[in-house]
Amino acid sequence: MEPGALKPLLSSLVMPLASLVLLALAGLVLAAQRQHQGKGLLLGLISLTSLWLLSCQGVAVWLATHALPQYPPVTPAHLKSGQIQAIVVLGGGVYPQAPEYGQAQPGPATAARLRYGIWLARQTGLPLAFTGGKGWAASGSTTISEAEVAGQVAQQDYGVTIRWLETKSRDTQENASLLAPMLKSDGISKIALVTDATHMPRSVLAFERQGLAITPAPTGFVLHTRSGPLLWLPSTEGITASTRVLHELLGLAVARLQ
Repeated sequence: MEPGALKPLLSSLVMPLASLVLLALAGLVLAAQRQHQGKGLLLGLISLTSLWLLSCQGVAVWLATHALPQYPPVTPAHLKSGQIQAIVVLGGGVYPQAPEYGQAQPGPATAARLRYGIWLARQTGLPLAFTGGKGWAASGSTTISEAEVAGQVAQQDYGVTIRWLETKSRDTQENASLLAPMLKSDGISKIALVTDATHMPRSVLAFERQGLAITPAPTGFVLHTRSGPLLWLPSTEGITASTRVLHELLGLAVARLQ
């Protein structure tokens, strides 16, 4: 087994919800022992409080805007004036089986990034690249890469041909290391990079290490969709967004150490 194959498992264990459930279970075990009952109850309280807070959209938005480096949205006019040579879209997962379509389809993150990248390409006239293979966490039933799915959708749904399709990468680092030579061989050194706002800091670092000049073009911002007291009540939106931010904080810290 390659070391990278352990990344999804280890990440899942240290991210909410698994880490908080394990912490609560440890608290229950300690609480069952009279000499450690106080410590066990404290661990249980910490885990439940953390779960509540991280499930609140207000906390998720605060984390997204304060814990990670920020990149503002770009405009087509800015890209035109910045000598950008290509638009690069990063994959974010696929549905290997979509019965209603009879073929694989992009997951929510991939679909949103692809749509934005195509919109920017149409507005600027710049060529489009897409990078994404079969991620480390991909299902064993996955037989087609993210890039191949993106190429099909771009052509069938938008009438757009993606010029560069990188189909072998399994993570962000490989997105950059495998796509960069393809771009450089065609004289491309200045790109607009499309990925989620939370994923952008790690992506910029990976592509800059490959000697490319990057203009971030973030999408998928973590924003308020609730108001008032609802911001501080647990929701699936809140825990999902908080987990995304914490995942990127961990990934960025590891990337900086490499």
